[in-house]
Amino acid sequence: MKTKVLSLLLCVGLVAACNNQQKGAGIGAAGGAVLGGIIGKIAGNTAIGAALGGAVGAAAGGIIGKKMDKAKAEAAKVQNAQVESVKDANGLDAVKVTFDSGILFATGKAVLSQSAKNSLVQFAKVLNNNKDCDIAIIGHTDSTGSDAVNQPLSVSRAKSVDTYLKSCGVSAAQVKSVEGQGSSNPVADNSTEAGRKQNRRVEVYMYASQEMIQKAEAGTLQ
Repeated sequence: MKTKVLSLLLCVGLVAACNNQQKGAGIGAAGGAVLGGIIGKIAGNTAIGAALGGAVGAAAGGIIGKKMDKAKAEAAKVQNAQVESVKDANGLDAVKVTFDSGILFATGKAVLSQSAKNSLVQFAKVLNNNKDCDIAIIGHTDSTGSDAVNQPLSVSRAKSVDTYLKSCGVSAAQVKSVEGQGSSNPVADNSTEAGRKQNRRVEVYMYASQEMIQKAEAGTLQ
């Protein structure tokens, strides 16, 4: 069993060392989708996007990976945004952008602060520059209080971000889902103040739309 675990860790380490384009190209290879799914879970994959009927080819996956590298670089310039690479439901490269509640909201509230609005104005420009990316917005809370409070609060926070991004010109058609997960998906220790702050957050995912996939398969994606 130890040998199997060690082998898995070695595989993950090798793939993590590659850039998104290389990872995307590997999706079409035998076993690539399985390994991509494992890495996606480690990176924070939430199975965003609708699963396709068939696998995306290696060449198209590589093109999408390159596109997502560019989108990630743009998003990384947004003030107060934490940006990382993840996988979508099809094992394709996606971009996860996290804004924590210390920037976005007062404790227990879903009203955007001015600093949050400034950051979201910048982020809206990134989304408008990548209109062939679909978007998923997910709100989260820490474990303080009950689910009866936390669940609707997480939804309200996600909706606040959604509404403001749309007011900045982001197309409603681009936003495919807006949801809250309450305190069910922590990224840090809820027993500490610092951990609870990290868990009170809104995540925005940029992932390949059907149109992007079709363009990649046709070799016309820019």
